[in-house]
Amino acid sequence: MSGQTAIRMSGLGGQGVVTAAHIIGSAAVIDGKNAVVNPFFGAEKRLAPAESYVRISTEEIWDTGEVLYPNIILIFHPDVILKGKSYTMPFFSGLRKGGVIVVNSERTITFEPDERSMLEEMGASVHFVPATSIAKNVGGTELAANMAMLGGLIGASEIVSMAAMEEALTERFAGTKKFVASGTTAALDDQIRKQYDKTEKLISSNMNVLRASAELVAGRGI
Repeated sequence: MSGQTAIRMSGLGGQGVVTAAHIIGSAAVIDGKNAVVNPFFGAEKRLAPAESYVRISTEEIWDTGEVLYPNIILIFHPDVILKGKSYTMPFFSGLRKGGVIVVNSERTITFEPDERSMLEEMGASVHFVPATSIAKNVGGTELAANMAMLGGLIGASEIVSMAAMEEALTERFAGTKKFVASGTTAALDDQIRKQYDKTEKLISSNMNVLRASAELVAGRGI
């Protein structure tokens, strides 16, 4: 994928939206691309709306801040769509022609007629991925749902390589530098680490979640 790709991630507090953005941005840099990552959230509390923005490009990136016109949208919780728990409404606002949407949902969501019409006009590709179930069944914890969402992103776009993702995960959870976007994000990282007795197991488990989700999306074009 050449040129710049803009990604908007929308979810709820505690789902690892900020962590996911940082990891995919790091993976892009490892792949030799440029990346800019910006988290955005209001009150730091569980289930409050949270967004993160990622720009990835083979060229220099000058844009920063909120992504208004994304190529890809990740929806980490169906309530972003069904209950409007989002800073961006409607959830597909600004999506570019031929854009990709990946939704964490156990079932296909039936959009309102006007929403369906607009998505069809955009030529949008919508993928429903049971990310939370994949995280529980493959990774043993729903805290890996954000990794399943990144797997869905890779399956739909091949934006970064799996090798780069593994290196980015290693840097995040086994590196000497501790990434802190906020107190809540740091606490979530610590909670994830406690789910595994060894860092190697954490990375291996998350990679299994990534691959399972990516294969699901790439294999059947949900």
